[in-house]
Amino acid sequence: MTWQQRITAALDARRAADALRVRTVVENGAGRFLTRDQQRYCNFSSNDYLGLSQHPEVIRAWQQGAEQYGVGSGGSGHVSGYTRAHQALEEHLAGWLGYPRALLFISGFAANQALIAALPGKADRILADRLSHASLLEAASLSPAQLRRFAHNDPAQLAELLDKPCAGQQLVVTEGIFSMDGDSAPLAALASATWQRQGWLLVDDAHGIGITGPEGRGSAACQQVKPDLLVVTFGKGVGVSGAAVLCSDEVADYLLQFARHLIYSTSMPPAQAVALLTAFNLIRGEEGDARRQKLAQHIQQFRRGVKGLPLQVTHSHSAIQPLIVGENGRALHLAQQLRSQGIWVTAIRPPTVPAGTARLRLTLTAAHKAADITTLLEALHAASE
Repeated sequence: MTWQQRITAALDARRAADALRVRTVVENGAGRFLTRDQQRYCNFSSNDYLGLSQHPEVIRAWQQGAEQYGVGSGGSGHVSGYTRAHQALEEHLAGWLGYPRALLFISGFAANQALIAALPGKADRILADRLSHASLLEAASLSPAQLRRFAHNDPAQLAELLDKPCAGQQLVVTEGIFSMDGDSAPLAALASATWQRQGWLLVDDAHGIGITGPEGRGSAACQQVKPDLLVVTFGKGVGVSGAAVLCSDEVADYLLQFARHLIYSTSMPPAQAVALLTAFNLIRGEEGDARRQKLAQHIQQFRRGVKGLPLQVTHSHSAIQPLIVGENGRALHLAQQLRSQGIWVTAIRPPTVPAGTARLRLTLTAAHKAADITTLLEALHAASE
């Protein structure tokens, strides 16, 4: 089979399964409303959970940072791309989250891949929740270390796997809040099982940071757990982009030597770091508390109203509220029905989620109004009849 034949066959298979991914050009994808082809939709597909991407103080901070530093960093942090703006953000994150060090990455995907590529060796074992993000599972599958997946949120099975003989070290990998189901990991139980057997725990808290815990410090702080490695990303609750790894001094020094995604990538623009510091100050303050409270009210309103729908509702109390449909075609049809009512939702299909679990992945934000949730619920009930 030639390269072209292989590519054509793969695309044809996706089309036949109603699983072909297509990008959509929009005027603005964050915030309460999304505009496409001059038509406005109420947006229930954004990860901007606190609505900070549109916050005037965050926007102003980025503009001021660009005026001071320009729009790019000029290189890797090991060469010329590490400025006082980056240093200030790292020090702020480390102090706020209670770690000796923080290291900035250009994305959560890069941070996850860097950790798993740099740390485990051939004699080691990676134990990952089977519903962990693709960035984690892909890196683990490419690692020379042995990979074992444990049943979703199952500390007992994790303990059984940890007890199996291993010549090297063991790294347990999970998320704080899972991106497709919206449920939370039992971090305290996972940490206990891991640490009793001298393993390390890596938690990707992309969907928890800014949203849960005291001052929005995330899932680990909410459950009073301090993972050995904590990844926080900035494209969800923080409203910008990028990521950081929180760790010990020695691990940070090690990653500065061996984390290829960090060493060989141009660092984030300093102006972005300035905007992020402003966003975190908002998250930690009274306005952050108010936005989290408003989001919590929307989640409660939605979960009350969704009862009675002929769709499977997950045990999610986060901003991610999936409705499991099952068949790919039906998920696409329901999403289109909602869009015809001015509501923007996304149908998520395999291979992003397991076969037979195609879903509408609804995300609620502090930017929504109570009336938006009411309209969404009315449209869902009408489309499901």
